[in-house]
Amino acid sequence: MTGTIFSIIPPLIAIIMVVLTRRVLLSLGVGIVSAALILKEFSIIDSGKAIFNAVKAIFISDGALNTWNVYIILFLLILGIITALISISGGSRAFGEWAQKRVKTRVGAQFTAALLGILIFIDDYFNALAVGQVSRPITDRQKVSRAKLAYIIDSTSAPVCVVSPISSWGAYIIAMIATILTTHGVTEYSPLGAFMTMVPMNYYVFAAIVLVFAVAYFNINLGSMKVHEERAMNTGEVVDPDKEALGEPKEELPTSTNGTIGNLVWPILALIAGTVSSMLYTGYTAIEDKSGVTILTIFENTDVSTSLLYGGTFGLLITIILFFVRGISGNHFGLGIKEGIKSMLPAIYILMFAWVIVDLIGQLSTGEYLAGIVEKSNLNVAYLPVVMFVLGAFMAFATGTSWGTFGIMLPIAGEITAATDISMLLPAMAAVLAGSVLGDHCSPISDTTILSSTGAGSHHIDHVLTQLPYALIGGLFAAIGYVILGITGSSLAGFAVVTILLIGFIIFFARKAKTA
Repeated sequence: MTGTIFSIIPPLIAIIMVVLTRRVLLSLGVGIVSAALILKEFSIIDSGKAIFNAVKAIFISDGALNTWNVYIILFLLILGIITALISISGGSRAFGEWAQKRVKTRVGAQFTAALLGILIFIDDYFNALAVGQVSRPITDRQKVSRAKLAYIIDSTSAPVCVVSPISSWGAYIIAMIATILTTHGVTEYSPLGAFMTMVPMNYYVFAAIVLVFAVAYFNINLGSMKVHEERAMNTGEVVDPDKEALGEPKEELPTSTNGTIGNLVWPILALIAGTVSSMLYTGYTAIEDKSGVTILTIFENTDVSTSLLYGGTFGLLITIILFFVRGISGNHFGLGIKEGIKSMLPAIYILMFAWVIVDLIGQLSTGEYLAGIVEKSNLNVAYLPVVMFVLGAFMAFATGTSWGTFGIMLPIAGEITAATDISMLLPAMAAVLAGSVLGDHCSPISDTTILSSTGAGSHHIDHVLTQLPYALIGGLFAAIGYVILGITGSSLAGFAVVTILLIGFIIFFARKAKTA
């Protein structure tokens, strides 16, 4: 049943159950079981073995430690400890009081989070967690719901990373573009030149980022976002008290009155400096021929998970030093470690379940099946960009991975355009990148969606459901833009249409919000 229509059933089951039940682990568990049963043709014993092997693969891969997954888990635990120690030392309180004197409005708080999301573009994992740590005290003080903060984080992390050449995403994409250009004998562009030419064709990224600022400035709250925002503004409760938020301590922690903003700022700066330095170091040391080293080749070879672990360890060390400099009791230090770890366990459980279902979906060849539909169709080349956009979105939504979608869909875009009209190569690949980010934003099993919830301290499904209307609106406008691009052959015409649609949407809902 691999590589057939049955391969899309497990992710659909998991996603539909998540929306209907709001119980993430149960829904992912049902998706995992259904994926294993379909993979092993309903043999109970073989299905159990498949699940066991998928769980084992989280920690052991090819007979060695799966450093990517294990280091990400360790980084999350370290970040939880840092957060708890900063809170106990009074850093979060002091930073919140400092920020309240300077960021005096809800719009300003949301803009601050969005700008930080754009500026910290090195890696989406790091972006989601670091921006959340800095922004939470500011948005909490201004009664911005955590669901809104998670939306801001998620909609500025991956969108910026996917168009930044100096990022883990950009380096990976440029390396893939280089292979595709060489395979099809395209010499008109260098890999970097092709990537930069594709940036203004990534209509969804443009739409997503514009919508973030418009939503913040005009207070455009659609669907369940309105419920979360009204509760935050009216009661000061930034999370639903009846639900468990990710990345939040389980009990009220003691807070020192001696803490300063340095207790928050210095650990975060150490975290950023340590992670970026580690990315440069691991990328440089991985290059065998040092003669032609560039910043792009360094980021292409960097080990993101190792760098996060190194940067997190350095940030934790600075946090501990500052903690004891304040003369805080050693008993509180132990409490911070315990509560910090406990705060991250729900996020880690969800992430592990997501990894298992993604592994099984990969074995079912769900992505290959979806890609094969396009390859076998006699598609009018004018509709190729929009089809690539929609298929990329659905594949990332169903599999929970943008990078996996890149790996499957970018070469297919190259193959199809080479066989039909090579001039559509860059628009088709740009549409794949845009669609992958859209699908990632909509998928509850996406790791970046999970980490955005964690960074913001939001309930995961609250984040998924509140972000969905904005993502779909941005996706609709981008899809229309790709239709125009395909028909006219002009990326500028497509961009202009997306811009007009965004302006019309913003004017309409801004007036509606003003009169509400």
